[in-house]
Amino acid sequence: MQLKKQVHEVRDLIYIHHNNYDQYVITYGIEFKEFMESLSVKLKYLLLLKHRFNDGEFNMHTLLEFVPQEKMDVLMNDGVYGYGNFCWIDFNGIEGLNDLSGQEIAELLYLGHIKQHLKQPFYQKLRNRFAYLAHDDGWFNKVYYRELDDFYEMLGNVVGIKMSQLHTRKSLFNLRKNKPFPAVSGKTLSQISHLIKEGIVISLRNREEIKQRIEIPIWVIGDYIDMDDMYEEALKIEKNNCQAKLVYEKKTDEWKLLM
Repeated sequence: MQLKKQVHEVRDLIYIHHNNYDQYVITYGIEFKEFMESLSVKLKYLLLLKHRFNDGEFNMHTLLEFVPQEKMDVLMNDGVYGYGNFCWIDFNGIEGLNDLSGQEIAELLYLGHIKQHLKQPFYQKLRNRFAYLAHDDGWFNKVYYRELDDFYEMLGNVVGIKMSQLHTRKSLFNLRKNKPFPAVSGKTLSQISHLIKEGIVISLRNREEIKQRIEIPIWVIGDYIDMDDMYEEALKIEKNNCQAKLVYEKKTDEWKLLM
């Protein structure tokens, strides 16, 4: 099954597996643009480890290209899915980048090439919050988080964005302007942290609208690297009872979690 070609169409399924020990999260269904739009802070610079972006700036010390904040929107709209491999690490200032040792540069090159760390990819000189490693962006994403709260906040915002897009798409011929969905709070999502460590799918496509609420099922599916296998299993598991639900209450305009 050639699912990779459909990644931009399949926006209503999110797979998440959190490796607590190594501080990374593997996802399917969350693209770079969604990720960036869902962060609480704007990143100042991205050091590009693997990419095909043609408008970056060159750093002589690392011999790598980087993207300053003023060019971030250009990158976000450049169709990074088509790059194949797309890997970067954020940093706070050029001075810190120029202070990297040869060993640290070698670690970053290995990280971008193999998508695995030699040591935890958080550098005091860069003051980075993330290391973002994707193959066919949105298909297989592996992101290291310095602070896991950033992950839960990002995920909650992504759910709100996706629900707003799906609701708008469903109501194309409705003249009434649709109100965007709120984000799910990070505190709410952290209640299923134990399930996320096992590997879950949040299935927006299987959402049910019941009177004054919308219910989104969450299934525990396991630890996957091959997203073809994950997707096939997700199709099967949808027939089973889910382990949790995200519930949107229309009256209060709020999300809650049912388990």
